[in-house]
Amino acid sequence: MFLGENLITWLVLALGGALAVGNVLALVKPPAQQSDAENLAKAPVTRTLVMAIIGAIAAVWAFVSLVAG
Repeated sequence: MFLGENLITWLVLALGGALAVGNVLALVKPPAQQSDAENLAKAPVTRTLVMAIIGAIAAVWAFVSLVAG
């Protein structure tokens, strides 16, 4: 198979991890200054937490799939 047997699992792990880490960092450390009037000063808490949880679930699922073989 092109690029390995577990390509989709590796991609889910990478995207899920990025989704989780990016959203948590958006909550923990918002931008120091606002670039323009259209951008929010801080991330919406509920939506950001939901997206971080979805990313974490995807990353854990992919990791377990890789370890289980």
